[in-house]
Order: sequence, then C-alpha cells, then structure tokens
Amino acid sequence: MNYIGIDLGTSAVKLLLMQGDGSILKVVNREYPISFPKPGWSQQEPEDWYRETMAGIKELLWGRDKSEVAGISFGGQMHGLVVLDEEDAVIRPAILWNDGRTAEESDYLNHKIGQETLAKHTANISFPGFTAPKVLWMKKHEPENFARIRKLMLPKDYLAYRLCGVHCTDVSDASGTLFFDVEHRCWSKELCGICGILEEWLPKVYESFEAVGCLKPEIAKELGLSETVKVAAGAGDNAAAAVGTGTVGDRACNISLGTSGTVFLSSEKFGVDKGNALHSFAHADGSYHLMGCMLSAASCNKWWMDDILGTKEYAKEQEGISEKLGENHVFFLPYLMGERSPHNDPNARGTFIGMSMDTTRADMTQAVLEGVAFALRDSLEVAKSLGIEVKRSKICGGGAKSPLWKKILANVLDIKIDVLELEEGPALGGAMLAAVACGEYQSAEQAAKAIVKVTETIEPEPALAALYEVRYQQFKEIYPACKQLFGTLK
Repeated sequence: MNYIGIDLGTSAVKLLLMQGDGSILKVVNREYPISFPKPGWSQQEPEDWYRETMAGIKELLWGRDKSEVAGISFGGQMHGLVVLDEEDAVIRPAILWNDGRTAEESDYLNHKIGQETLAKHTANISFPGFTAPKVLWMKKHEPENFARIRKLMLPKDYLAYRLCGVHCTDVSDASGTLFFDVEHRCWSKELCGICGILEEWLPKVYESFEAVGCLKPEIAKELGLSETVKVAAGAGDNAAAAVGTGTVGDRACNISLGTSGTVFLSSEKFGVDKGNALHSFAHADGSYHLMGCMLSAASCNKWWMDDILGTKEYAKEQEGISEKLGENHVFFLPYLMGERSPHNDPNARGTFIGMSMDTTRADMTQAVLEGVAFALRDSLEVAKSLGIEVKRSKICGGGAKSPLWKKILANVLDIKIDVLELEEGPALGGAMLAAVACGEYQSAEQAAKAIVKVTETIEPEPALAALYEVRYQQFKEIYPACKQLFGTLK
C-alpha cells in the first residue's frame, strides 16, 4: 500500500507519496504566502494551507492508482496558534512559531508565574514562539476575538480537522504549546487556568502513530480516494523529521539545518535540564526527546547569499573555504530572529565581529556557516551537562546539502555526521507514521529500521576539531558581551 506524508512548512507544503517499503514515488511542493503586518510579526491564513494541500494531493496522485493509498499523516510547523469559533470558522490569521510579538507575555509567564511553576507542570519554560503566550497576547490585545474562541489548534492539526473532521493533536506538537504536561502526556489543568482558557477548547491528544479517523466522504470524493483512508495524528516537524531520519529509540541524535536549526536527542526516559535551555518534549515514537532549537539556521545563509550578496550561487561562494577552516578570525552570531536555545532572548540580533581591512567576502560567508555550527554546539553542551554524550548524529534540512557545511559541523561538534540515502524530512516521517497507523509496521522504530539508510559518514579530523575548539571558546563569549546592548536596540 501507499502512504501520503504532508509537511506543513513555513513557506510551503511538501507532500510525499511513499510505498510501504519506503520507496518514494513522488514529491510535490506548493508555496503559500507569509504576512508580516508589523516588524517581528509573522502570520498565515489557514485556508491557504488547506487549499494548497488539497491541490498538492491531487497533483501527487495524478495518473496513479488511488486505491493503493491507505493512510495520510503529517509533520508540521510547531507552536502556531489557530483559533476557531463555535462554527469552526477561523477567527484570525494564524500566529506562527517565528512571531516575536509575545515577549511581554512570555516574560509574564516566566517571571510572574515563574519558571519553576511552568517547568513543574509542563517540563518547559515559556518562549515567545510558544502557543500559550500567543493566547495571552490575544486575550489582551484582541479581546473580541478571544471571546469567540471555542477551539485552539496547531497548524497541522487544522489540516487533519479539515480532512477527517476530528479536533485532534499529537503528543509531540502539544508539547510545544506550554499547555501540555509532557511527563504524563496530557493537558495541564494548571496552565489552562493560568492562561484563562477552558480545557474543552483543546483538542484530544493522540500518539503520533495513532489513527484519529478516516477521510470525510466529501473529501474522499474530491480527491478520488476511499473513505477508508486513515488519517494519523502525525507530529511536530522536528519529531516527524526525527522519525524520517531514524532518530528513534534511546540516545539517538539528529541535527536539522532548515529555516530553523535543531539538535534533537531521543530518549526512552523523561528528562529536563535545570536551566530549561533545551525543550523537553514527548516524541513521535512513543517516548521522549530533548531539543535545542535556534530560530535562524539555513535561513542565515539564505539571508547572507540572497539579500546581502545578491546571489543564488551558493556552492560557488563556498569554493576555497575548506582550505581555511579553523583559521577564520571573523565570527557571526546567527540570531536574526532573536534566539531560543539556549539563550531564550527575543532581543538577540545577528552580529559580525572580528573584521579587519583584510577580511574577505569568503571570510564572511565562512563565518555565517560556522556561526550556525557554533550555536548548535551550544545546545549539545547543555546535553553534555546532563551526562548525555553524543558521538554521532544524522543530519537533514536544506543546509545539509552543502558538503562544506557538513564538514564544518562534524569538526565544530567533534562528532560523526551520518548522511542519509533519503533526506525528505518531516514529509517522510509523516508517511512512515501513516504506515504505522495502518499496520504496515508495528512501531516507528520498526519502520525506521526498515526504511532509513545511511550512505556516508563525515568523520571529524582531530587537528581541525582542535582548532575549532579554540574558536568555539571565543564564540561563546560574544553573546554575553552583547546581551545588554541587544536589549537597547529597538
């Protein structure tokens, strides 16, 4: 049988058709707009997601035997706030994960309610991108809209609702709302009370690989699919990508170099770091994970290439840099959208430091790539403080297509980097979760073992890793030196 994986991204929806053995039959991408009504704000229309998803499924299945499709599931951008009224109509544009309007509300949760209280009930502290501070922002700034709320949803779950009519979410995506008791895998009554919402507004929570329903008859008819096609809960984008890269089971690691960047550490046991620098979330495989998330990763390189250098020749700009690794005196702080892990500072900004009259264009490009790698190492250092030793990691995301960047990462992090045969991220993970929901595999781990294949491993070079150790120790002093200044740059 065949399975559809839907990755609801920030700029586009990616749809993937997978056979039961993991073979990819077709991939479709369809873009939609993002609006930035004010500096630091980021919104989308849920109807755009639905329209492009439906068109994408039709394109994906064009000319194929639709009777072979057994299940559909998702990976999706996390933390976004979708609000529905009593008629299940969308009340306002969705506020996205990278929206920075909620700094005040996040500070209120962390400092008035208290980080200890938040961590006790949810295993996490507040970050401006999380869902709960968005709800508080709505309550304060859009009271008329807040009064109309009858359902709170996450982006991918809105798609599931439109396809099967069920208000649902999964444990991994729910973990990023700050309304969820991660350890016990249920909604937190305490946080609902603190934020002034009713628990009945929140959707039913499923494991990521559970079927939540089947296609609504009218949807099945429009798509030419059977009404028996199962819709599985799916997962937040990072957890879905982890399934798609085989980062399941205990102490597996995946690094994602997408718009944002993550270090994802799967664990059979629930755990929290004392400073809450890492997110502690439920995993799509039925266990838990720790995750360090930086808001700008591959997007830093895209900004530098497209907007500053004015070029699309990414590979050409990286030529010759491999001969100068570990020797660059220019540093870049990759905080173009503020930063989450480990600093939790929405005021942080991108910063170049160390330039001189002999600094070249290539030095600046190298600094951008290295700055992202150094920032990812910040999260690994927190994991190390918990006794978690990472020796190797899978890698995914658009930035993973760069051989130079992978080499930099292997040496900055001083770990082996495993490159995968298929790098389809959350869309593949979504398809694999659909296959589990339909009984093709008994678990996410079994599916990963059968489908995920490593084709290359980049090994760190001891001499180069030693040079980068010196550079990293310098890098980690820059943010503390700039922190106070960032707060004054309005």
